[in-house]
Amino acid sequence: MTIVLIAALLYLVAAGMLVRRLARETPVTGAAWAVPAVVAAILHGIAHLLAWRDLGGADLHFFSALSLVGLGMAGATLLFGLRGRTAALGVVVFPLATASLLVYALTGHHDPEGLDWRLQLHAGFALLAYATLAIAALLALMLGAQERALRRREFHRWLRALPPLTELETLLFRTITVGFVLLTATLLTGVLFVHDFFAQHLIHKSVLSVLSWLVFGALLVGRWRYGWRGPSAVRWTLAAMVLLVLAFFGSKFVLELVLQRPR
Repeated sequence: MTIVLIAALLYLVAAGMLVRRLARETPVTGAAWAVPAVVAAILHGIAHLLAWRDLGGADLHFFSALSLVGLGMAGATLLFGLRGRTAALGVVVFPLATASLLVYALTGHHDPEGLDWRLQLHAGFALLAYATLAIAALLALMLGAQERALRRREFHRWLRALPPLTELETLLFRTITVGFVLLTATLLTGVLFVHDFFAQHLIHKSVLSVLSWLVFGALLVGRWRYGWRGPSAVRWTLAAMVLLVLAFFGSKFVLELVLQRPR
């Protein structure tokens, strides 16, 4: 629990440093905020590894999976933030990672599911896909807010913290492309390695995941073929992400917390 509390504190310190920089109406160009964030992410991962060591296997119950997605989002934010002016993502992502880690620690750990390497590979692809596409959804929200403000000639101070519109849009589609590849790998490994992939208790998850994959794929084709951008890109991204959230966390919530059935 000590590791968890230190990680949570460091996440919040990093977020506070970003908020302070944004309050000065200056672009977030320094890397000082990344020091506590990196340490927090490392401790976040160690907390899971120690729990899995004690349990004798990987715990992928609802709150554990939520925490791992938070860790993935924090890692992506660090990667993007250090390479460009998207560190403002950390203002949202780091508190989310903190909350997911604390809830995981407070709700206790569950028995591992005894997954072999193939199912662990499938689960790993899934968690990476969800984390990457969640970042894409946040970028879409930032893009939508930026376009709306510029269209209305409302030059808010937070606009200075964001990359130029075209740069943010390019980053959004690059992120979606990576997430789409990971989601494709998730579906393929699910078909190949998961027994009864379309069994009754998985049918909703499977159908929603495929629908999300189709929407993301249509968005990428529309971008390549017809030059889709702006509000259209934002709407398609958010619609696909809603389907994906319902597919993964919606199904896990019902199965594991409401029906209390193991996945």
